[in-house]
Amino acid sequence: MTVGGPDPDDAAPPLVEEAALEDLRRRLRAYRPVEGTGTPGWDRGTEHGFLAELLRSWADDYDWRVHEQRIRSLPWARTSRLRAVHQRAADPGATAVVLLHGWPDSMLRYERVLPLLTDVHVVVPALPGYPFAAPLPDRDLSAADMAEVIAEAMAELGYARYVVSGGDIGRGVATALAVDHPDRVAALHVTDVPLAAAFSGDPAMQTDDVRDLRERISTWRSDEGAYMHEQSTKPHTLAVGLGDSPAGLAAWIVEKLRSWSDCGGDVETVFSREDVLTWVTAYWVTGAIGTSFAPYVKPSPPIERIDVPTVVSQFPGEIIQAPRSVAERLFDLRAFEHGTAGGHFGAWERPDEFVGFLRQALALS
Repeated sequence: MTVGGPDPDDAAPPLVEEAALEDLRRRLRAYRPVEGTGTPGWDRGTEHGFLAELLRSWADDYDWRVHEQRIRSLPWARTSRLRAVHQRAADPGATAVVLLHGWPDSMLRYERVLPLLTDVHVVVPALPGYPFAAPLPDRDLSAADMAEVIAEAMAELGYARYVVSGGDIGRGVATALAVDHPDRVAALHVTDVPLAAAFSGDPAMQTDDVRDLRERISTWRSDEGAYMHEQSTKPHTLAVGLGDSPAGLAAWIVEKLRSWSDCGGDVETVFSREDVLTWVTAYWVTGAIGTSFAPYVKPSPPIERIDVPTVVSQFPGEIIQAPRSVAERLFDLRAFEHGTAGGHFGAWERPDEFVGFLRQALALS
């Protein structure tokens, strides 16, 4: 394996101008609480009392510069169209793995697993349109389009073959890579399964577990899926509110961090307040919330079958868990695992367990 040469000096994300941080604090201190319906609580979205205290902390206590320095100190690399963390192993011939994040997070999803993967080459892209990404003229990329950017970048970094791991939007990128470049993807690891597979095939031939999955998907779309419909149909309208109001942005993202993690209703048991604010600030200072909706607006082609050796590992707090039968229909399935705890952000919530599942895929390469 030939690993690319020295990274450019400007590979790290740019420093945020102080004026932008001053403007953020000004907006936070001007927050105008909005009356809601019903009784206080999380059942209708982000709880107003929690949000008010979070915004106060953001304005008065939080220091982006501390986290910015940590993020910029990671081993960043730049290729023609991609910015990524590129952590090299001591052995030039070590296996390479690509870790692909989703929404509403960023490459920070994998920050906790980097110290656990020093024996392999690790590439953690900032997906196009997401926080810390390299600027691109095309702001309407599907997950499949992003896969081509990743394939191009891996070639530029000197990797002809590699393992790919992803969840959420990153899973869509990972599966598109496996479909379009099976000669490059040695093995695949995903933390969720494409749910569209539950609605393919003859309904009369569906098994009980698939029928159950379809019912759970329909219920979830009705109860929790409004964000996805809005992001896919009227993203520009939504982006105005979220991109102009840090309070709106925090409410939109924190609701998902709480709902999708295995936090038992207390988001700060999984994401400390500093972590919550760092993940939200990453979207604010990069202005990425509107462009992060692109994969929702522009869906990728449906996938019928992926003939790349695959490990599926689902954590118990994942949004919707698919049965083994659906995974077997889609993948050349070599392992079907379940985490003991954790949710949608498994690499962050359970880094050791996540790496254990990932290593099963690495062993297949």
